[in-house]
Amino acid sequence: MNKFIFMGRLCAPVDTRYTAGENSTCIANFNLAVDKKFKKKNDPDAPTADFFRITAMGKLGEFAEKYLDKGTKIVVDGRVENNNYVNKDGVKVYGFQFIAESIEFAESKKAAEANGVNTDNVINADFMKTDESINGDLPF
Repeated sequence: MNKFIFMGRLCAPVDTRYTAGENSTCIANFNLAVDKKFKKKNDPDAPTADFFRITAMGKLGEFAEKYLDKGTKIVVDGRVENNNYVNKDGVKVYGFQFIAESIEFAESKKAAEANGVNTDNVINADFMKTDESINGDLPF
């Protein structure tokens, strides 16, 4: 099984780009600060959070671009992919990439505003806007 689950706050605005071509795909990258469970007693200056670079693609990337901003508290789950390559000197460089498969808000709009997060794009603490152009009856 290849799965990660992180809860933390965005460190900066989402960095978004689109692939070239007729059917372009959104690729959104963001840094997530995840609090550490324990502090090091012998090193009071040690960081109290880990920082992860997350990538969201397609509709999830568009969601991140539209609704996430610096300071937003979210829960992200996804998979880890190898990002290994051989550099120009012929040395193999090992790396990895965190690919988001779902993103959820981890606090209400009111709590986010109290923490100084811009919530202008968030409609409701629990719901996103739906496509108003859908016609017809729901299947349930």
